[in-house]
Amino acid sequence: MTERLKRLQEANPHIHIYDVHSDEFKQYGTLISKETKEICHLTKSCLEIPAEGSVYQATLEPLDSSEWADVLRKELCGGLDEQVGVCYGHSCMLNALEWHTCSEFNVAVTEMVLLLARRNDMDDQNRLDSGKIKAFYLREGDMVEIYSDTLHFCPCEVTKNGFISIVGLQRDTNLPLEDTEKKHFLWAKNKWLIAHEKNTSLVNRGAYAGIYGENWNIKTID
Repeated sequence: MTERLKRLQEANPHIHIYDVHSDEFKQYGTLISKETKEICHLTKSCLEIPAEGSVYQATLEPLDSSEWADVLRKELCGGLDEQVGVCYGHSCMLNALEWHTCSEFNVAVTEMVLLLARRNDMDDQNRLDSGKIKAFYLREGDMVEIYSDTLHFCPCEVTKNGFISIVGLQRDTNLPLEDTEKKHFLWAKNKWLIAHEKNTSLVNRGAYAGIYGENWNIKTID
């Protein structure tokens, strides 16, 4: 266990936080051995973290047109068109989970925590006990593939400075749908979503209150 993860676990005794490098992660995704230093530096130079809240951009042009993105498409996506964007800002709560019909690629530009479950953890009513969710710590620079049957959502910050995550997905994923197109948990293009029942803001907007139990809150260490 790294010193940072040890401190994070001590600050969050209510939930076990696994290292993404551990075998426990293998049922949710794959750790990818790729050099990410330059793409992380480029990402940081393009962004300013907001004072509050989080931002998701399906594509960030400097990333989407980079040589790194071309390698991602050719070597990890089988030649499919992959959009490369970013999620950044402040987040510490579970609040919701989503899934896609494709893998999602994440690079931890800053250290962060991912809250993950499997689709087969949901019951016959498509409800999920939050006790089945597991937390994973990613070091700065870690790159992972999140499998299509893994439920995930906005990363949680480790420090009060916020988080930055590169997000690679098949082109047009997460783009808006018309309200009439939102059916059976379909919330955006290629994005199915369930909300925590205590997340009244999202539920009042029409999201299915499918998560019950503790709405996990990750406490920062710096």
